[in-house]
Amino acid sequence: MSKISIRFFNDREVRAIWDEENNKWWFSIVDIVAILSESSDARNYWYVLKNRLKKTNSELLTNCKGLKLIAPDGKKRETDCFDSEGIIELAKNFPNNKALKFLDWFLYSDNTIDGQSKKKAYSLFESNLIDGIQVGTIKGLQQIHAYLFGGLYDFSGKIRQKNIAKGGFQFAMAQFLSNTLKQIEQMPENRFEEIATKYVEMNIAHPFMEGNGRSTRIWLDLILKKRLKKCVDWSKISKNDYLSAMIKSPANSTILKNLLKNALTDEINSREMFMKGIDYSYYYEEN
Repeated sequence: MSKISIRFFNDREVRAIWDEENNKWWFSIVDIVAILSESSDARNYWYVLKNRLKKTNSELLTNCKGLKLIAPDGKKRETDCFDSEGIIELAKNFPNNKALKFLDWFLYSDNTIDGQSKKKAYSLFESNLIDGIQVGTIKGLQQIHAYLFGGLYDFSGKIRQKNIAKGGFQFAMAQFLSNTLKQIEQMPENRFEEIATKYVEMNIAHPFMEGNGRSTRIWLDLILKKRLKKCVDWSKISKNDYLSAMIKSPANSTILKNLLKNALTDEINSREMFMKGIDYSYYYEEN
């Protein structure tokens, strides 16, 4: 069990590990108890709850496994884990609104726009569409955006016609956007430096009203995959580091490029790597 995933619920990490033999994920109980209980000492909370479950001969514990997961200090330590069914049963021990919201997220039944879009992003890996997306082109980026946000935004896949700004930064003016995008499309993408520069310029252009970051990160990975047989392991780039580097990138893209370069991996066909990338990509966009 070496495939590791980190997912996020309201800024809280949920560590998971893939069980190849049984074809399923195991999730850190302590991480989920920390979310559901909002306790400052989730380990002790789980210890008390675990003893209580033992006294009642709860069947829940029969499916508890001790697996080695990476701790905050970077070392692997044995951690109690449940599979999906166990996590659902565990949540029933926390009869509050937090548990219901958590289960919505855990079961991918979040009906918000982001929740629905994220489910579409997960399914993109299994769909045939991903192999038909034009790599490095504006049309390819529009295809990605249309897939992620189709039925959610009436402008899915459509280049914006209005000016937008974020944090005081004005993105490419709508009246010049068509020419700007054509210029970006023609930029070379043979070496990492060229690809990263193209990615930075596309972020500055911000061609859509919403959903630019999530679409463009997939677009970037497809270019890297085709040209360099690499992709970004987004789990190696923290949210704060990424957002800080993005803010600075219009004036100085060096920090962002270094973050991306240091996170490159050759696991380009890994489903787990893709899913983990989606988790981080959507986490970057959370307020």
